[in-house]
Amino acid sequence: MGGLFGTIAKEKPCTTDLFYGTDYHSHLGTRRAGMATFSKEEGFFRSIHSLESSYFRTKFEPELPKFKGNSGIGVISDTDAQPLLMNSHLGKFAIVTVAKINNQEGISKRLLEMNLPLSEFSSGKINPTELVSLIIIQGKNFVDGIEKVYDIVKGSCTMLLLTEDGIIAARDSWGRTPIVIGKKDGAYAIASETTAFSNLGYEIEHFIGPGEIVKVTADGYEILRKANKHMQVCSFLWIYYGFPTSVYEGKNVEDMRNTSGVLMGQSDDTDVDCACGIPDSGIGMAIGYAEGHKVPYKRAFSKYTPTWPRSFMPSNQTMRDLVAKMKLIPNKAILDGKKVLFCDDSIVRGTQLRDSTKLLHSLGAKEVHMRIACPPLTYACPFINFSASKSELELITRRVIRDFEGDSDKNVEAYATTGSPEYNRMVAEIAKRLNLDSLKYSTLESIIEAIGLPKCDVCTHCFDGSSFYTLEQKNEQ
Repeated sequence: MGGLFGTIAKEKPCTTDLFYGTDYHSHLGTRRAGMATFSKEEGFFRSIHSLESSYFRTKFEPELPKFKGNSGIGVISDTDAQPLLMNSHLGKFAIVTVAKINNQEGISKRLLEMNLPLSEFSSGKINPTELVSLIIIQGKNFVDGIEKVYDIVKGSCTMLLLTEDGIIAARDSWGRTPIVIGKKDGAYAIASETTAFSNLGYEIEHFIGPGEIVKVTADGYEILRKANKHMQVCSFLWIYYGFPTSVYEGKNVEDMRNTSGVLMGQSDDTDVDCACGIPDSGIGMAIGYAEGHKVPYKRAFSKYTPTWPRSFMPSNQTMRDLVAKMKLIPNKAILDGKKVLFCDDSIVRGTQLRDSTKLLHSLGAKEVHMRIACPPLTYACPFINFSASKSELELITRRVIRDFEGDSDKNVEAYATTGSPEYNRMVAEIAKRLNLDSLKYSTLESIIEAIGLPKCDVCTHCFDGSSFYTLEQKNEQ
C-alpha cells in the first residue's frame, strides 16, 4: 500500500522527526523508501533506498547528516522509487504519493503526445509518481494541477508536495487512503498513520477530507480546496493495514478490531477451549472474540520479533510465504488436546493458513477453528494496492467458484452474499481445503458497525463488488 509523512518546523531541523515519522509507516510497504528535505541555504536533498533486503533505519540512518532544513517529506512505498524532484513554472518541489493508477498506459500515451518526456526504468515499468507530477505541472498553480490529477487518474492518489515555502497535502478525491495533520509547539506534521504522532509529541489537529488540499507551514495550515461531500474510505485500513494505535476518521484501529471480535464471539455457538490471534492484525479481534464468547484468550502463536519484524517482507511471493511461516512460532503447551479457535484479518490465497492448520494438528490440537475479521475476499481491489495479486484467481474464493461453476466470474454476486446457498457452499469448501473444523467470516453489517461510519462512507468493494460511487461517476462530483 504505502505511507506518507511530512513535517515542517519554525526553528529546529526536521531531520529527526522526518526519520522516525517515516519509519513509523514501515508496516505499510516492503519495497522502497525515500526522504527529501528543503533548506533555504542548500536547497533540496533526496535519498531513495530499497527495503527488500533490509530495514528503513539501517538504510537511512548513516545519511541523516546530509538532510538539512526545517521541512521534509518521506514515503514508504510498495511500488515506485520516490520522492521525485521536479522543476517547473510552478517552482521546484519534491513529491511523494500513495497511489494506484489503473489508466497508466493511457496517461503515458497522452503525455508523450504532448511532447513531455517520461523516464525509462530498467524494469520497463512506469513510475506512477512521475505521471502524477507531470499532470500537476500542467496546472496554472498547484491546486489546479492537483485537481487535474483528480480528474484524470482512475484509481486513487494521495500526495505530499514539498515546496520552497511549505508542504502541500492532498488526499485522494474519494478519501480511499487517509492523511492527517498533527501539531506540536513550533511544528506541524502530516501522516498517513497517526501512530507516527505520539512518540514525536504531535497531537491530531485535522483529518484531511476526500479531495481536500491543504498547505502546511510552520505557522499553521490553510485549506486551499475544500473537501468533497462524499467519501469512500477503505474498510481494510481498520481490518488489516492499520497499526493498532492509528486512528482514521476519528475511529481507532484496535477498538474496531476488538468490537468486531466481540460481535462475532457473541453470535457464535461453537464450543472451543480458547481464542487465539494470528499476529499481528488478528490479535485485537481475538481479544474481543474471547470477551464476547466468554472463553480465555491464549497465545498459541508468538511472533519472533528480534529478527523478523513486520516491516521486513520480501516482494517475491514464495519468499513472503516462507518468511511469514518462519516469523510465527506455535506453542504446543497451549495446543495439545485443545479445541482452539483462531482469529485473523482475512484469507487471500489460503496457502499459509493451510500449512499452519496442518502444523497445529500435528502439535496435538484437537480441533482448529478459524474466524475471519471480514467477509470473503471475492473481488480484486481497483482502488489501492491491496496485495501482490495479479489475478482474481489468486483469491481462494475465485478458485472455488471456478471449480464449482466452471468459470471464476460466474454467479459471483450470489457467492458474495452472506447466508446464500452459494455462500455457505463456498465457505464450507474453503474450510475443507484448509483442514479447518469450522470457518466463519464477519458479515458486512458487523464490520460497518465496528468501524462506526455510515456504510455510504466506507468502501467494501473487495467483499461485495460494490462502490457507492463508481469511477465513472467521479467527474459528476
